[in-house]
Amino acid sequence: MTSPPLSPTSVSTLLSQFQIRPSRALGQNFVVDANTVRKVARLAGVGPGDRVVEVGPGLGALTVALAETGARVKAVEADRHVLEALRAVLGGSAHGERVEVVHADAMGVSWEDLLGAVPGWVLVANLPYNISTPLIAGVLDGAPMIERMVVMVQREAGERLAASVGTAAYGAVSVKVAYWAEARVVSSVPASVFLPRPNVESVLVDIRRRQSPAVDVATASYDEIFALVRAGFATRRKMLRRALGPTVGAEAFEIAGVDPRARAETLDVQAWGKLAAAVRAVRVWN
Repeated sequence: MTSPPLSPTSVSTLLSQFQIRPSRALGQNFVVDANTVRKVARLAGVGPGDRVVEVGPGLGALTVALAETGARVKAVEADRHVLEALRAVLGGSAHGERVEVVHADAMGVSWEDLLGAVPGWVLVANLPYNISTPLIAGVLDGAPMIERMVVMVQREAGERLAASVGTAAYGAVSVKVAYWAEARVVSSVPASVFLPRPNVESVLVDIRRRQSPAVDVATASYDEIFALVRAGFATRRKMLRRALGPTVGAEAFEIAGVDPRARAETLDVQAWGKLAAAVRAVRVWN
């Protein structure tokens, strides 16, 4: 094969040749449109000398587009059934030598073992729908060497990642993303560019890690903040004074300047930080 699979016909041929059945459980929907993968590579802004990690390369369409920019790509694929086809595609590409294929599950991998501790990595991927949110959250929490992500995800998931406070999509994961990074939806992706065709549309989300968390860790720790965030959004229709129960008393709400009658989706990450700091202060005083 001398070029990546970028049409429904060529993908179908490749699937048949290597006896691959796209797995619904693994969320496998292969991109079959050249313009889409080139657009993703362009929006990723990578080029010669850049280090890219791709999760779920599948049949290699996006992988080749990334390698064509001159970037070095580490492609992490969990499904052993597609590895032979992926390597065949890369072997037939003029840029395949820039790609290292790693057979591993990105949900369980040690990012430091895989990428090292030196910052500057960019994660670019068409993420399987079933792992997109937990994988992104895990990278933000535990992979500081990954400074940027440009990811194709289900529209609903993408809107949650980049949601603004007070919107319907805003939730606990929105607060987590805002704590570590700035995120925005940069493009829509129609279902027609995938095979098999999914029942939902996708979006591209650009996530850029902050130089430091949005809340000063000396004021309130990550664990303190997100213990409150999880409790608040677990019963998001309740007022905070009820959702947070005895953990946050009237004094803490007053110190933080947070209305106890408010609901979780009305607090931005800084407000959650103030509330966690107030809880700590009250605990110390008492």
